Amino acid sequence: MKDAHPIRSRRPGLSVGTRIIAVVVLAAIGALGAWLQHDAPGRSAQPRTEFTANNPPAGLPTALTTGQHLHWSRCTSPPTARTGYDCAAMKTPLDYRKPDGRTIDVALIRRKATGPNARRIGSLVLNFGGPGVSGVSGLPEHLDQYKPLLDRYDLVSFDPRGVGATIPVRCGKTANETGYDGADACAEHSGALLPYIGTSHTARDLDLMRYLLGDERLHYFGVSYGTELGAVYAHLYPSHVGRLVLEAPVDPTEDLVEEQVSQVKAVQAAFDRFAAHCAARIRHCPTGDGPAEAARRMARLADRLEKKPAPAGGGNDLDADDLAYAVSDHLDLGTDGWSPLAEALTALIDHNDGGPLSKGADDTGSADRAATPRDNSRVAQTAITCADSSLRPGFERLDRDEARVRAASPVFGEAWSTGVYLCYDWPFDGERATPQVNADGAAPILVVGGTGDPTTPYPGARRMARALGDGVGVLLTAEEEGHGTYPQNRCVTKAVDTYLRTGRTPAVGTVCRGSMS
Repeated sequence: MKDAHPIRSRRPGLSVGTRIIAVVVLAAIGALGAWLQHDAPGRSAQPRTEFTANNPPAGLPTALTTGQHLHWSRCTSPPTARTGYDCAAMKTPLDYRKPDGRTIDVALIRRKATGPNARRIGSLVLNFGGPGVSGVSGLPEHLDQYKPLLDRYDLVSFDPRGVGATIPVRCGKTANETGYDGADACAEHSGALLPYIGTSHTARDLDLMRYLLGDERLHYFGVSYGTELGAVYAHLYPSHVGRLVLEAPVDPTEDLVEEQVSQVKAVQAAFDRFAAHCAARIRHCPTGDGPAEAARRMARLADRLEKKPAPAGGGNDLDADDLAYAVSDHLDLGTDGWSPLAEALTALIDHNDGGPLSKGADDTGSADRAATPRDNSRVAQTAITCADSSLRPGFERLDRDEARVRAASPVFGEAWSTGVYLCYDWPFDGERATPQVNADGAAPILVVGGTGDPTTPYPGARRMARALGDGVGVLLTAEEEGHGTYPQNRCVTKAVDTYLRTGRTPAVGTVCRGSMS
């Protein structure tokens, strides 16, 4: 992977009341009314034809469908969106079972297409993963990755329920903090919202969004967790599926614990490949002469950091769990992350300096390791995950699951194992053990999986393609290290862009060669 890919699936290891407690302490974005402004005087826009859809979501009042129009205006937040972007708010039901009841505002952002009107296909809705990642902040941050698609699409993203400016979840000591103070704090500050922020609710928001954007069918690009959202949408609205790309997909057949076991094994395998490369190619390799020695050295380092964390700059320390997460963030970058990882581990081992490892991890843009004061991504990740997952194991099962995850990886198992406690005391039931994604009758959906992905392991891509249904899920395989392959792999980029521009999928069984070839 050539550039830092910002997206991750659910990150294990954020145990209730422990690992997740270290999140940011400031509110993400204030009231949505303060977040939006009308266009500044003198701003001009090129004339263009606006699209109109004729298939509103069924069962919603006309006030939310034919009676609602998106009022786009200049974005005022984040600062990176103040030039070249438009923002809007979309009203949706809080509870789709009570469509005439309370409504919420979903925050949207748009970058208009640059190509001729006659060639514009419509809007391409982007979800950058998480769960818990803000699309309003994410679109300007990651525009360069998708900029070539602007010749045919408006690029649109949004803050999903519970995130950023869309009914943000609050679980801190007070209602104004974005930190995590336990499930009871979530219930106290956001209890009225928590039952309505799961993926199936956001998928229903997507269909209303599609209609208000003027598209008969949804065109969508989801990465990591965003693949689950896209697949759930396809299940709910197969006849409204346009061109959907699901890249670095989650495994829809695994529950939360099974996902953690698979992921920690994949992270360990990626680290072993790094260690073998380091031993063969990097002078004074900090992990020694191969994977076995690397595991021993990492165990000694983790033990040292557990007893005394290393300074990491800015008044922060790096402990044993931080070590595991930061290394995995580097591995998400693919081979481009290997040399910086070796340098950062050398600084930590030889000089007790955790700064390079921490900074390198933050630079990946990971939602769950690089939360900033403007977002509530970590808290939202917990809340959305627990709204989706129905697993509420007792302590006997928790002990077994924790041991199972720990045993799956000598380097990362300890840190990942606490993730089994994520939802055990959540105050509301979750929806299902695994998501429903079968989408019989939908148009072909392109599923892109990397064989060396350490965060969403490649077998999950095969299972996602199968679960979508015969003739629906089309798997494109990339022999690449790292979490995500678009637009870093040229073969993948060509196939994805062709599909999004023409609707043509690659031939069944297509494999793109890359760093693992």
